[in-house]
Amino acid sequence: MSVTHVPETDVLRRQDPELAEILLGERERQASTLQLIAAENFTSPAVLAALGSSLANKYAEGYPGARYHGGCEIVDIAERIAVDRARTLFGAEHANVQAHSGSSAMLAAYAALLRPGDTVLALGLPDGGHLTHGSPANFSGRWFDFIPYGVDAETGLIDHEQVRTLARGHRPKAIVCGSTAYPRHIDYAFFREVADETGAYLIADAAHPIGLVAGGAAPSPVPYADLVCATTHKVLRGPRGGMLLCGGELAERVDRAVFPFTQGGAQMHTIAAKAVAFGEAATPAFSVYAHQVVANARVLAAALEAEGLTVTTGGTDTHLITADPAPLGVDGRTARGLLAAAGMVLDCCALPHVSGADVTAAHVRGLRLGTAALTTQGMGEEEMARVAALLAGVLRDEVESRKAREEVRELALAFPPYPG
Repeated sequence: MSVTHVPETDVLRRQDPELAEILLGERERQASTLQLIAAENFTSPAVLAALGSSLANKYAEGYPGARYHGGCEIVDIAERIAVDRARTLFGAEHANVQAHSGSSAMLAAYAALLRPGDTVLALGLPDGGHLTHGSPANFSGRWFDFIPYGVDAETGLIDHEQVRTLARGHRPKAIVCGSTAYPRHIDYAFFREVADETGAYLIADAAHPIGLVAGGAAPSPVPYADLVCATTHKVLRGPRGGMLLCGGELAERVDRAVFPFTQGGAQMHTIAAKAVAFGEAATPAFSVYAHQVVANARVLAAALEAEGLTVTTGGTDTHLITADPAPLGVDGRTARGLLAAAGMVLDCCALPHVSGADVTAAHVRGLRLGTAALTTQGMGEEEMARVAALLAGVLRDEVESRKAREEVRELALAFPPYPG
């Protein structure tokens, strides 16, 4: 499951040694620490090759066969391949692969279906929702009237009755299902039912699970949602970017919402890299990988729970885990700093239904981590148990930071992301 290393050239070192050292330093950091950030992964050398190719030189505003610039006959082929592979991989009638990011994809989805001031129902930020689900600091919260739904205080699972009640009461123009920090599968059929009952569009934010969907390790939102927004990195293991999937009836609206409404020229090197990633994700090896990601996450979640952390929802269905380190005597922000010093890189996150804490503290109370990158490196269930023990040992102050850092480095170097 690991990827193969492509020898690095000396071009940058000769021309700009200062930047070359920074790139080499980052490569060393990634190879010698544990990448537990749920949104990160290691792309293949083939994806990196496309990203660093001459396609980066080409301006290509518009779509294949209808560009605003000449000389696009080659890049047109690359984009058509990316679109066809995405449609086939996810069983969608239409795919737009030009979105620069997941947030750009969400912006385009709203632009295609909504008008400023429209009401939207989405998972609240403290319950695992994303910035584009109505944060007042984000365009979504400034331009639309977001109504948040939440999770059950006992189970941590999405409160379906609340969703239905809010939808009936507010009659939103759109309902968003998806999250940035919710570890369980989304019941897309339920959300489709509620959307139909209240006359709303259904937008699935599948940025996190889309790679698992590609590998057959998570249910697909495509048969249920009017629009699916996703990223092409994370578990999908492609370049950093976004995409939208929809039925044929919305294809023109979606394309116009991406270009010319919210974006200019397409990044053709990134689109080619997306095509490479879609091709990789269509292989049996990727399916094995996706299922191993989930198996690793479940083992890691159970091991963290056994070590004393409180794992939200009691586990995970995906690559993603959220946990409260408070039982070990630290909050999320403090825990993240301690673990970073030990070479374990992860995120803080909000935790739902946290009482007695101010808003700022609540948003850094928990930890969010994932298994996509470690699984790409070839780690399995045995390594997940070791990671959990190391993590808890650091937080309980049972393992001195320097010793923990040495153990982490030893483990990481045994599973190089780019061997050879």
